[in-house]
Amino acid sequence: MTVIHLKESRSDVKLQSLSANLFSYAYFMVSPQVKPNSQLKLTTKDPGDAECLKTSWCSCSLLRGAEEMGLRKAVKPEFGGGTRNFSCEEDYIYENIESELCFFTSQERQSIIKHWLDNLRAKHGEALHNITFLGGQPIIPELKARGVIQQVFPLHEQRILSHLMKSWVQAVCEKQPLDDICDYFGVKIAMYFAWLGFYTTSMLYPAVIGFVLWMLTESDQTSRDICCVVFALFNVVWATLFLERWKRRSAELAYKWGTLDAPSESLEEPRPQFRGVKRCSPITGCEEFYYPPWRRLVFRWLVSLPICILCLCFVFLAMIICFELQEFVMGIKEMPRLVRFIPKIMLAITVTACDEVYRKIACWLNDMGEGPAHSTASRRLIALDGSFCKVHSFLIMDTSKDIIPLISWSRMKELNIKSIISTLI
Repeated sequence: MTVIHLKESRSDVKLQSLSANLFSYAYFMVSPQVKPNSQLKLTTKDPGDAECLKTSWCSCSLLRGAEEMGLRKAVKPEFGGGTRNFSCEEDYIYENIESELCFFTSQERQSIIKHWLDNLRAKHGEALHNITFLGGQPIIPELKARGVIQQVFPLHEQRILSHLMKSWVQAVCEKQPLDDICDYFGVKIAMYFAWLGFYTTSMLYPAVIGFVLWMLTESDQTSRDICCVVFALFNVVWATLFLERWKRRSAELAYKWGTLDAPSESLEEPRPQFRGVKRCSPITGCEEFYYPPWRRLVFRWLVSLPICILCLCFVFLAMIICFELQEFVMGIKEMPRLVRFIPKIMLAITVTACDEVYRKIACWLNDMGEGPAHSTASRRLIALDGSFCKVHSFLIMDTSKDIIPLISWSRMKELNIKSIISTLI
């Protein structure tokens, strides 16, 4: 079951219109040979709170979606074993095909539903809620980008969540059930927790070696230098082995979960935030949005870069002001003790507020200055957001020890200059 949550409460007429349009698109796309009621069900909430559409798909739609996606499923041992792309014509060779409940995992089922919803495409010139679509343009992503649909999300399965709660969250010294996490939450979440567990386990080696060296270190400087050099060399070797072992482990998990061969970026659908002028594609002959690469470079160098520099300079200036205020407050002896914490609180609030504001700025710059590919835009957004977070979170800690003496030194020089000027006068 998947819920389509509308941006705002709409009238019953508009909701029925949207439901009818989505129903007709899904019916003709999924299987026009059978009755629509056996393929897709669209239901609304109570009439007084009509803000959601609930979609449910039958097993026939899921099987056909798995074939279109090229979903890899396990093959029965009598047919060779291993995994291969699913095919409806040879569905009898796959394990658990007899059980509709066990054949697809929760993650696979939701991926197929998302595939169908993202591929509900409009015909040329069709309009929905005052939005005119191009021929073959996906409907749901465009409605989300225009604000008609707020979000699309699946409903949780309490049975699986209870099992994960016992085998994963409440289990302290047990291995992480990565396969169960992948089956329910997806490959990205499972890969993240696989890396987290791998990293935590690998950190035991430098922790043990560091503790042993700390115990063996004597009070003289020579012994400390030797242990420091030994630990530094160990860290170099450990980091190299850690990276190589994680490459093998991640490749193993990617092959196991069927994501080793990722599709090319050129085959991705344009993201809904991508805007440009309509033109006829010289390759496919269909209408598409086109944005010249030179304009993207101009926007990146003349808009994105100056805005990023201004944002970073503002953070640095706010940090200097807070440090100056801290020095001023600390210089007043009769100041209450609680008042001395005000500059630190102001710095924390400034960092938090700037983090939220700059994240929105980074999203806007990324939407305006990137190409149509989702993966490229995601990497660019991570780079922008990461640069802001690095300055907010780490620049203050890295430079606080150096800036405070610098402020004191500048004040001392200012007093010296004033004394020299007063002497000359």
